[in-house]
Amino acid sequence: MMVIARSICPRRKFRVQVADDSHTPPRFRYGSFRAVLLAASLLAGCSTQCQTAGLYQVSTIRALQEGAYDGQVTCGELLRHGDLGIGTFEALDGEMVVLDGRVYQAPAQGPVRPALASQKAPFAEVTFFRPDRPAARIAADNFSDLEKRLDACLPSKNLFYAVRIDATFRHVKTRSVPRQKEPYPRLVEAAKLQSVFEFHDIAGTVVGFYCPDYASGVSVPGWHLHFLTADRTGGGHVLDLAGANLSAKIQTLRQVHMILPSGGRFFQASMTGDASKELEKVEK
Repeated sequence: MMVIARSICPRRKFRVQVADDSHTPPRFRYGSFRAVLLAASLLAGCSTQCQTAGLYQVSTIRALQEGAYDGQVTCGELLRHGDLGIGTFEALDGEMVVLDGRVYQAPAQGPVRPALASQKAPFAEVTFFRPDRPAARIAADNFSDLEKRLDACLPSKNLFYAVRIDATFRHVKTRSVPRQKEPYPRLVEAAKLQSVFEFHDIAGTVVGFYCPDYASGVSVPGWHLHFLTADRTGGGHVLDLAGANLSAKIQTLRQVHMILPSGGRFFQASMTGDASKELEKVEK
């Protein structure tokens, strides 16, 4: 008899061969049976591990600060790792919003459009969004207020989280940065040319992530949020918002899978020192 057990996890395979019991001494049969049980337990453990919610991230926010805008991963590949997320596009060509398994591009010059599967991202964060906390009904008068309300929903500020907020917002202020030309400027310089959009009494969705302070430089510490209108025509990086009866759903992320660039500006960028104040200026 041949028993083959394979893990559902990529790049992990287990193979157990059990000899025909009719021609095998009792002691060997017992050992083979134990091997099958071991394989089954490994498969069960791997299955649990594969189902654990995780963050899939392309590059680091510090690299983006230093002008590493070369595309690394296609939008098509991103959707293999998540159905909700945020990011930007090659050459810093607008803001990215991933919602309900689709990628949208909010360019600096106008309306949001669906992104092509072949477009690449120099920085992005996605996850398969499955909220694990009861939906919270919150109100916020501004972005700082929203951060405090969301923080109060977290069991710990030392983990990563994904969030989705669906509502009719009283006010949303977003930005998008225009496509850059080589040699690429640093993010703080590129952001000076950003376009700002204001929405009032608008239905839409805010998506994004919470990153713990200890991971500053890897991602934006605190809440990093992007917005998309319900009709999918407007959006961008959230600078400010206000609204009542906001439905916030949160997912805990206990795994982080990071893809680092294979060359380009990332290899030459100087990423030493504290650039947190500069990042805060760019993000807010």
